[in-house]
Amino acid sequence: MPRPKISIIGTGAVGLATAQWVASKELGDIVLVDIVEGLPQGRALDLLESGPIEGFNLDVKGANDYEDTKNSDIVVITAGLPRKPGMSRDDLISVNSKIVKEAAQNAAKYSTNAILIVVTNPLDAMVYVAAKASNFPKHRVIGMAGILDSARFRTFIAKELDISVEDVQAMVLGGHGDSMVPLPRYSTVSGVPISELLSNDKINALIERTRKGGEEIINLLKTGSTSFAPASAITEMIESILKDKKRILPCAAYCEKEYGVNGFFVGVPVKLGRKGIEEIIELKLTHEEKAAFQKSVEHVKELVAAAEKFL
Repeated sequence: MPRPKISIIGTGAVGLATAQWVASKELGDIVLVDIVEGLPQGRALDLLESGPIEGFNLDVKGANDYEDTKNSDIVVITAGLPRKPGMSRDDLISVNSKIVKEAAQNAAKYSTNAILIVVTNPLDAMVYVAAKASNFPKHRVIGMAGILDSARFRTFIAKELDISVEDVQAMVLGGHGDSMVPLPRYSTVSGVPISELLSNDKINALIERTRKGGEEIINLLKTGSTSFAPASAITEMIESILKDKKRILPCAAYCEKEYGVNGFFVGVPVKLGRKGIEEIIELKLTHEEKAAFQKSVEHVKELVAAAEKFL
Protein backbone atom coordinates (compact mmCIF):
# COMPACT_ATOMS: atom_id res chain seq x y z
CA MET A 1 0.00 0.00 0.00
CA PRO A 2 1.52 3.35 -1.02
CA ARG A 3 2.37 5.81 1.70
CA PRO A 4 0.33 9.03 1.97
CA LYS A 5 1.76 11.96 0.02
CA ILE A 6 2.15 15.32 1.73
CA SER A 7 3.17 18.37 -0.30
CA ILE A 8 4.43 21.47 1.48
CA ILE A 9 4.36 24.69 -0.54
CA GLY A 10 7.07 27.03 0.70
CA THR A 11 10.43 26.09 2.22
CA GLY A 12 10.68 28.87 4.76
CA ALA A 13 11.10 28.17 8.46
CA VAL A 14 7.53 26.87 8.93
CA GLY A 15 7.62 24.64 5.85
CA LEU A 16 10.94 23.09 6.80
CA ALA A 17 9.98 22.55 10.43
CA THR A 18 6.73 20.92 9.28
CA ALA A 19 8.64 18.57 6.99
CA GLN A 20 10.90 17.60 9.87
CA TRP A 21 7.99 16.90 12.26
CA VAL A 22 6.10 14.96 9.55
CA ALA A 23 9.18 12.88 8.74
CA SER A 24 9.90 12.14 12.40
CA LYS A 25 6.38 10.74 12.76
CA GLU A 26 6.60 8.85 9.44
CA LEU A 27 3.25 10.26 8.33
CA GLY A 28 3.98 9.99 4.62
CA ASP A 29 6.23 10.84 1.68
CA ILE A 30 7.06 14.55 1.45
CA VAL A 31 7.36 16.96 -1.47
CA LEU A 32 8.85 20.38 -0.77
CA VAL A 33 7.96 23.06 -3.33
CA ASP A 34 9.60 26.45 -3.73
CA ILE A 35 10.17 28.88 -6.61
CA VAL A 36 13.91 29.20 -5.90
CA GLU A 37 15.79 26.73 -8.08
CA GLY A 38 17.78 24.19 -6.08
CA LEU A 39 16.49 25.33 -2.69
CA PRO A 40 13.73 22.74 -2.14
CA GLN A 41 15.88 20.01 -3.71
CA GLY A 42 18.74 20.75 -1.34
CA ARG A 43 16.51 20.99 1.71
CA ALA A 44 14.77 17.74 0.79
CA LEU A 45 18.03 15.86 0.31
CA ASP A 46 19.36 17.16 3.62
CA LEU A 47 16.25 15.96 5.45
CA LEU A 48 16.25 12.63 3.60
CA GLU A 49 19.83 11.96 4.70
CA SER A 50 18.83 12.33 8.34
CA GLY A 51 16.52 9.31 7.98
CA PRO A 52 19.09 6.62 8.81
CA ILE A 53 20.00 8.46 12.02
CA GLU A 54 16.50 9.46 13.11
CA GLY A 55 14.97 6.16 12.06
CA PHE A 56 12.32 7.26 9.57
CA ASN A 57 11.87 5.50 6.25
CA LEU A 58 10.06 7.60 3.66
CA ASP A 59 10.77 9.61 0.53
CA VAL A 60 11.54 13.33 0.60
CA LYS A 61 11.96 15.26 -2.63
CA GLY A 62 12.15 18.89 -3.64
CA ALA A 63 10.59 20.55 -6.67
CA ASN A 64 10.12 23.87 -8.40
CA ASP A 65 7.16 22.55 -10.37
CA TYR A 66 3.73 21.80 -8.94
CA GLU A 67 3.46 18.76 -11.19
CA ASP A 68 5.59 16.90 -8.64
CA THR A 69 2.77 17.33 -6.11
CA LYS A 70 0.43 15.26 -8.27
CA ASN A 71 -1.99 13.04 -6.31
CA SER A 72 -1.11 14.48 -2.91
CA ASP A 73 -3.33 13.48 -0.01
CA ILE A 74 -2.58 16.74 1.80
CA VAL A 75 -1.20 20.03 0.51
CA VAL A 76 0.09 22.50 3.10
CA ILE A 77 0.40 26.12 1.98
CA THR A 78 3.02 27.94 4.02
CA ALA A 79 4.34 30.14 1.19
CA GLY A 80 4.11 33.87 1.66
CA LEU A 81 5.81 36.92 3.09
CA PRO A 82 6.41 36.46 6.84
CA ARG A 83 5.65 39.15 9.37
CA LYS A 84 8.40 41.48 10.47
CA PRO A 85 8.63 43.61 13.63
CA GLY A 86 5.97 46.33 13.59
CA MET A 87 4.02 44.60 10.83
CA SER A 88 0.51 43.28 11.43
CA ARG A 89 -0.87 40.16 9.78
CA ASP A 90 -3.20 42.48 7.88
CA ASP A 91 -0.27 44.22 6.18
CA LEU A 92 0.49 41.03 4.30
CA ILE A 93 -2.80 40.77 2.39
CA SER A 94 -1.84 42.15 -1.02
CA VAL A 95 1.32 40.07 -1.46
CA ASN A 96 0.15 36.87 0.14
CA SER A 97 -3.28 36.79 -1.53
CA LYS A 98 -1.57 36.38 -4.91
CA ILE A 99 0.83 33.73 -3.61
CA VAL A 100 -1.89 31.67 -1.93
CA LYS A 101 -4.20 31.96 -4.93
CA GLU A 102 -1.56 30.51 -7.24
CA ALA A 103 -0.63 27.77 -4.79
CA ALA A 104 -4.27 26.71 -4.26
CA GLN A 105 -5.02 26.70 -7.99
CA ASN A 106 -2.03 24.47 -8.67
CA ALA A 107 -2.83 22.20 -5.76
CA ALA A 108 -6.33 21.70 -7.14
CA LYS A 109 -5.00 21.15 -10.66
CA TYR A 110 -2.71 18.28 -9.70
CA SER A 111 -4.43 16.85 -6.62
CA THR A 112 -8.19 17.03 -7.09
CA ASN A 113 -8.93 14.99 -3.95
CA ALA A 114 -6.41 16.59 -1.61
CA ILE A 115 -7.11 18.32 1.67
CA LEU A 116 -5.72 21.85 1.83
CA ILE A 117 -4.18 23.16 5.04
CA VAL A 118 -3.50 26.89 4.87
CA VAL A 119 -0.95 28.52 7.16
CA THR A 120 -0.08 31.79 5.40
CA ASN A 121 -1.04 35.01 7.18
CA PRO A 122 -3.40 36.74 7.58
CA LEU A 123 -4.75 33.25 8.12
CA ASP A 124 -8.52 33.69 8.09
CA ALA A 125 -8.43 35.70 4.86
CA MET A 126 -5.87 33.43 3.18
CA VAL A 127 -7.85 30.25 3.81
CA TYR A 128 -10.82 32.04 2.22
CA VAL A 129 -8.63 32.88 -0.81
CA ALA A 130 -7.47 29.26 -1.03
CA ALA A 131 -11.03 27.95 -0.91
CA LYS A 132 -12.15 30.25 -3.71
CA ALA A 133 -9.08 29.54 -5.84
CA SER A 134 -9.22 25.76 -5.44
CA ASN A 135 -13.01 25.44 -5.56
CA PHE A 136 -12.67 22.54 -3.12
CA PRO A 137 -15.62 21.61 -0.89
CA LYS A 138 -15.60 23.28 2.52
CA HIS A 139 -14.59 20.18 4.46
CA ARG A 140 -11.32 19.92 2.49
CA VAL A 141 -10.02 23.45 3.11
CA ILE A 142 -8.76 24.13 6.63
CA GLY A 143 -6.83 26.94 8.27
CA MET A 144 -4.22 26.26 10.94
CA ALA A 145 -4.51 28.77 13.76
CA GLY A 146 -6.53 27.67 16.77
CA ILE A 147 -4.25 24.76 17.64
CA LEU A 148 -1.27 27.12 17.74
CA ASP A 149 -3.12 29.78 19.74
CA SER A 150 -4.41 27.15 22.17
CA ALA A 151 -0.92 25.69 22.54
CA ARG A 152 0.42 29.11 23.49
CA PHE A 153 -2.36 29.57 26.04
CA ARG A 154 -1.65 26.09 27.44
CA THR A 155 2.05 26.87 27.67
CA PHE A 156 1.51 30.11 29.58
CA ILE A 157 -0.99 28.47 31.95
CA ALA A 158 1.43 25.62 32.69
CA LYS A 159 4.33 28.00 33.28
CA GLU A 160 2.24 30.17 35.61
CA LEU A 161 1.11 27.18 37.68
CA ASP A 162 4.46 25.36 37.44
CA ILE A 163 2.81 22.18 36.16
CA SER A 164 3.13 19.86 33.17
CA VAL A 165 1.68 21.16 29.90
CA GLU A 166 0.36 17.64 29.35
CA ASP A 167 -2.31 18.24 31.99
CA VAL A 168 -3.50 21.54 30.49
CA GLN A 169 -6.24 21.86 27.90
CA ALA A 170 -7.34 25.17 26.40
CA MET A 171 -9.70 26.49 23.76
CA VAL A 172 -9.24 29.55 21.56
CA LEU A 173 -11.89 30.64 19.04
CA GLY A 174 -12.21 33.39 16.46
CA GLY A 175 -9.77 34.95 14.05
CA HIS A 176 -6.02 34.38 14.24
CA GLY A 177 -4.78 37.69 15.58
CA ASP A 178 -5.33 40.27 18.27
CA SER A 179 -9.08 39.65 18.22
CA MET A 180 -8.83 35.91 19.00
CA VAL A 181 -11.05 34.67 21.82
CA PRO A 182 -9.39 32.43 24.44
CA LEU A 183 -12.08 30.74 26.55
CA PRO A 184 -11.11 30.31 30.23
CA ARG A 185 -14.36 28.42 30.94
CA TYR A 186 -13.26 25.70 28.51
CA SER A 187 -9.62 25.74 29.65
CA THR A 188 -8.73 23.22 32.34
CA VAL A 189 -5.98 21.51 34.29
CA SER A 190 -6.81 17.79 34.59
CA GLY A 191 -10.47 18.76 34.27
CA VAL A 192 -10.31 21.62 36.80
CA PRO A 193 -11.26 25.01 35.27
CA ILE A 194 -8.36 27.46 35.41
CA SER A 195 -10.71 29.95 37.11
CA GLU A 196 -10.40 27.71 40.20
CA LEU A 197 -6.62 27.96 40.11
CA LEU A 198 -5.84 31.48 38.92
CA SER A 199 -7.18 34.95 39.66
CA ASN A 200 -9.14 36.83 37.00
CA ASP A 201 -6.33 39.36 36.67
CA LYS A 202 -3.78 36.61 36.05
CA ILE A 203 -6.05 34.86 33.55
CA ASN A 204 -6.58 38.13 31.67
CA ALA A 205 -2.82 38.68 31.57
CA LEU A 206 -2.30 35.20 30.12
CA ILE A 207 -5.04 35.84 27.54
CA GLU A 208 -3.34 39.06 26.46
CA ARG A 209 0.01 37.30 26.16
CA THR A 210 -1.63 34.59 24.06
CA ARG A 211 -3.08 37.19 21.69
CA LYS A 212 0.38 38.73 21.31
CA GLY A 213 2.17 35.37 21.24
CA GLY A 214 3.41 35.56 17.68
CA GLU A 215 4.36 39.22 17.98
CA GLU A 216 6.37 38.52 21.13
CA ILE A 217 8.54 36.01 19.27
CA ILE A 218 8.90 38.20 16.18
CA ASN A 219 10.07 41.14 18.28
CA LEU A 220 12.66 38.93 19.97
CA LEU A 221 13.95 37.46 16.69
CA LYS A 222 13.94 40.81 14.86
CA THR A 223 14.77 39.15 11.53
CA GLY A 224 12.57 36.04 11.58
CA SER A 225 9.18 34.65 12.46
CA THR A 226 7.68 31.74 14.37
CA SER A 227 8.31 28.22 13.09
CA PHE A 228 8.45 25.31 15.55
CA ALA A 229 5.05 25.73 17.22
CA PRO A 230 3.14 26.45 13.97
CA ALA A 231 4.79 23.44 12.34
CA SER A 232 3.88 21.24 15.28
CA ALA A 233 0.26 22.39 15.01
CA ILE A 234 0.21 21.60 11.28
CA THR A 235 1.63 18.16 11.95
CA GLU A 236 -1.03 17.44 14.56
CA MET A 237 -3.67 18.24 11.93
CA ILE A 238 -1.99 16.05 9.31
CA GLU A 239 -1.74 13.15 11.73
CA SER A 240 -5.39 13.43 12.77
CA ILE A 241 -6.46 13.44 9.12
CA LEU A 242 -4.26 10.66 7.76
CA LYS A 243 -4.81 8.36 10.76
CA ASP A 244 -8.52 9.24 10.88
CA LYS A 245 -8.15 10.06 14.57
CA LYS A 246 -11.19 12.34 14.61
CA ARG A 247 -9.50 14.69 17.06
CA ILE A 248 -11.48 17.69 18.32
CA LEU A 249 -9.19 20.58 17.44
CA PRO A 250 -9.71 24.32 16.94
CA CYS A 251 -9.20 25.15 13.25
CA ALA A 252 -10.32 27.82 10.81
CA ALA A 253 -13.38 26.25 9.20
CA TYR A 254 -15.99 27.51 6.76
CA CYS A 255 -19.09 28.28 8.79
CA GLU A 256 -22.61 28.20 7.38
CA LYS A 257 -24.74 29.53 10.25
CA GLU A 258 -22.65 27.81 12.94
CA TYR A 259 -21.95 30.30 15.72
CA GLY A 260 -24.08 32.77 13.77
CA VAL A 261 -21.42 33.01 11.03
CA ASN A 262 -22.36 32.52 7.40
CA GLY A 263 -19.85 32.36 4.54
CA PHE A 264 -16.53 32.91 6.30
CA PHE A 265 -13.65 30.87 7.70
CA VAL A 266 -13.18 31.41 11.42
CA GLY A 267 -11.58 29.49 14.27
CA VAL A 268 -13.95 26.94 15.83
CA PRO A 269 -13.59 23.43 17.30
CA VAL A 270 -13.90 20.75 14.62
CA LYS A 271 -13.74 16.97 14.34
CA LEU A 272 -10.74 16.29 12.10
CA GLY A 273 -10.65 12.94 10.30
CA ARG A 274 -9.82 11.29 7.00
CA LYS A 275 -12.40 13.36 5.13
CA GLY A 276 -11.07 16.59 6.58
CA ILE A 277 -13.51 18.58 8.70
CA GLU A 278 -16.21 16.07 9.59
CA GLU A 279 -18.14 18.24 12.02
CA ILE A 280 -18.09 21.70 13.57
CA ILE A 281 -18.58 21.51 17.32
CA GLU A 282 -20.79 24.33 18.62
CA LEU A 283 -19.99 25.37 22.17
CA LYS A 284 -22.45 27.26 24.34
CA LEU A 285 -21.07 30.76 24.81
CA THR A 286 -21.94 33.37 27.40
CA HIS A 287 -23.13 36.80 26.34
CA GLU A 288 -19.62 38.22 26.84
CA GLU A 289 -17.99 35.39 24.90
CA LYS A 290 -20.45 35.79 22.04
CA ALA A 291 -19.72 39.52 21.90
CA ALA A 292 -15.97 38.93 21.78
CA PHE A 293 -16.39 36.23 19.14
CA GLN A 294 -18.59 38.49 17.01
CA LYS A 295 -16.02 41.27 17.24
CA SER A 296 -13.38 38.82 16.01
CA VAL A 297 -15.62 37.72 13.14
CA GLU A 298 -16.14 41.33 12.07
CA HIS A 299 -12.38 41.73 11.80
CA VAL A 300 -12.18 38.56 9.71
CA LYS A 301 -14.82 39.99 7.37
CA GLU A 302 -12.71 43.14 6.94
CA LEU A 303 -9.67 41.07 6.01
CA VAL A 304 -11.66 38.98 3.55
CA ALA A 305 -13.06 42.10 1.91
CA ALA A 306 -9.51 43.37 1.45
CA ALA A 307 -8.36 40.05 0.01
CA GLU A 308 -11.28 39.57 -2.40
CA LYS A 309 -9.99 42.25 -4.78
CA PHE A 310 -7.08 39.93 -5.57
CA LEU A 311 -9.27 36.93 -6.46
